[in-house]
Amino acid sequence: MNVQQKPIPAVDIVSRRDAGSGWHAQIPDDKAMLRAARDLTKDIAAHRADIYWPDMIGSALAGYAALAGAILVDGVPVAVALAALSVLALYRALLFIHEISHFRNGALPGFRAAWNAFVGIPMLTPSFMYEQVHTLHHKRTQYGTIEDPEYLPLALMKPWSLPAFVLIALLAPAALLLRFAVLVPLGAIIPPIRRLTWQRLSALAINPEFRRRPPEGDLTRRVLLQELGGMLWSWALIGSVFAFGWKPLLVAFAVASVVALLNQLRTLVAHLWENEGEAMTVTAQFLDSVNVPPPGRIAELWAPVGLRYHALHHLMPSMPYHSLPEAHRRLVAELEAESSYHGANHPGMAVLVARIARSTMRPRG
Repeated sequence: MNVQQKPIPAVDIVSRRDAGSGWHAQIPDDKAMLRAARDLTKDIAAHRADIYWPDMIGSALAGYAALAGAILVDGVPVAVALAALSVLALYRALLFIHEISHFRNGALPGFRAAWNAFVGIPMLTPSFMYEQVHTLHHKRTQYGTIEDPEYLPLALMKPWSLPAFVLIALLAPAALLLRFAVLVPLGAIIPPIRRLTWQRLSALAINPEFRRRPPEGDLTRRVLLQELGGMLWSWALIGSVFAFGWKPLLVAFAVASVVALLNQLRTLVAHLWENEGEAMTVTAQFLDSVNVPPPGRIAELWAPVGLRYHALHHLMPSMPYHSLPEAHRRLVAELEAESSYHGANHPGMAVLVARIARSTMRPRG
C-alpha cells in the first residue's frame, strides 16, 4: 500500500498559536493519516491474552514482593531501592486500568475482575473509577472542552499551576483511604453524601468542573462490588496498624504516593494542553497529544503499557497496548516527512515539561 500524504493545507502550528484563541479549531483533519492508521493496523488489533495476563500478574507480584522487602529490611539504602522497584512495578500494574477502560465486545474474559482483585482494590483504585469516564476524553466533540474529565488548559494557566498540579497527587492515597473507609459507608445511609462522593470523588479526573453521572449498564453492579471490596480493604489497612504497627502502612503509603506522583507527571506530558475549550478535529486532538517513541528507553518506565504512544492511542483508542509499537513503526515507515503524524512525536519528558512551563510564562492579551 502506498499512502500519498499531502501536507495539511494552511496549517502552521506556530503562527496559529500566536494568533490567539481558537487555533486548534482551525486544523482540518489529515484524512490520509487517518486512513493509514486504519488500513495499516487491521491485522494487529486483537487483544492477546498471552501478553496481558503475564504482564499484569508479573508486574503486580514484583511490586508486592519489593514492597514487602522494603517493609522488612533494616538497611535504609536497600529499603529505598526496593521501594523504588515497587513503585515502578505497581505503577505498571496499575496502568492496566487504562486498557480495561477501553475493553469491549468481551475482550479478555475475566481480566477486569482479576485485575480488580489483584491490583485495583488493593491500591484503592478499582476500575469503575475509570470506566465510563476515560471514554468521554475520547469523544470527538468533548475532547479538550469543559465536558472532558481529563483535560485542563495547563499550558495556558499560571506558572504556579504546574507544580501544584503535580504535587497534589501525593495526597491521593490518603484521599482514597478516606473515600472508601469513611465516605462509602456514610453514603450508604446518607444519600447527599453518596451523591457528593459519586459525583466528585469517583473518577480519575483532573477537570474540577467535572461531575460524574450515574453508572450505566453492567457497571452499576460492578460499582457496588468494587466499593464493598474497597471499603473492607480500607478498614483492613487501618486495622493493620494495631496488628503490625505503623511502619508497614507508612511504607505502603509512601510507595503509593510516589506511584500517584509518577502518574501525574506522565499526565502532565500526555498532551500539550493548549486548547481553550473549542471542539477539535481528530487531527487537532492528535497534535495536542504526545508520542515519545524510541530510541529512548526511559519513557517505557514513566509511560508503560503503551502510554508512550498516547497520541497514536487517540487515533486508535481500541488498539491494544502491545500493538502500538508496531503500529507506530508502520506509520513512520509509510507516511512521508510532511505528514502531520510526525508532529506528535517528541523526544522526552524534560523537553515537554519545559515547553509547557514556557507556555505558562508567555504574556497573554
